[in-house]
Amino acid sequence: MLKDILKTINLKTSSEDRKKFDQVFSKLYSIYGESEDPWGLDLHKTKNSIEYVWPLYKKYFKVRVFGKENVEDRPYMITSNHTGQIAIDGMLISTAFAMEIGPPRILRAMVERFFTGLPFIGTWAAQGGAVLGDRQNCEKLLERNQSVLVFPEGVKGISKSTKDFYKVQNFTRGFFRIALSSGVPILPIAVIGAEEFFPYVYQAKSIAKKFGLPALPISANYIPLPSPIDIYIGEAYMPPSHLNSDSTDKDIDLHIFEIESIIQKMTNDGLKKRRNFWANAK
Repeated sequence: MLKDILKTINLKTSSEDRKKFDQVFSKLYSIYGESEDPWGLDLHKTKNSIEYVWPLYKKYFKVRVFGKENVEDRPYMITSNHTGQIAIDGMLISTAFAMEIGPPRILRAMVERFFTGLPFIGTWAAQGGAVLGDRQNCEKLLERNQSVLVFPEGVKGISKSTKDFYKVQNFTRGFFRIALSSGVPILPIAVIGAEEFFPYVYQAKSIAKKFGLPALPISANYIPLPSPIDIYIGEAYMPPSHLNSDSTDKDIDLHIFEIESIIQKMTNDGLKKRRNFWANAK
């Protein structure tokens, strides 16, 4: 899909961009080393992928990042709303943290099991840092001082129908329990603009179920529209020290709701400032 979009809109990587890639990945090689990653991360392949993604990031989706000052040189449980029908939002967030926020880092995106089994896509995602989103993987990555990217809404967040765009769905609890056990702060993210990639969507739930898919969006367009993207990074949220990973659901639900509310407010505030695009016209 990336190559098709680049060919269609004739976007190319400039020599200045390539110089930037070399500088960023020189730092990444020094941070992550050349040793084999247990989950399949391949920095050489990641660099090749970002060279394709970067023109889309800068010129097609025109991504802006706010709140860079909230990111310190430490591991985070990076927690975002999930929008846009397909996981382009995760790709753009990961690109932002690799290319625009110092020091650069490869986010380890937690993905659904079905995604890891997709031909070609699953392997490509793993080479770029994606990991099956189970507790053991997440905790081991945080122990290695790597930042993980989670979407606690899950599939119900990314597969919203048009009427529910930008309404943050209920979060699952797993991410918060892992943050408690690992002692890492939660960094809230709100992505604005991705819902308009596919602005008119019908969820074919019965067909998806027959094929064993978690969702099957049907849209008038099958290439994402060039909706401008804003990524907002909030202040880190430190899980309270009096709780632990075995605390009751009742004890942690209040804090999960607080994080949901923070991201919903960031989303609402971002919507007031989003750039004009025909697909978001009322």
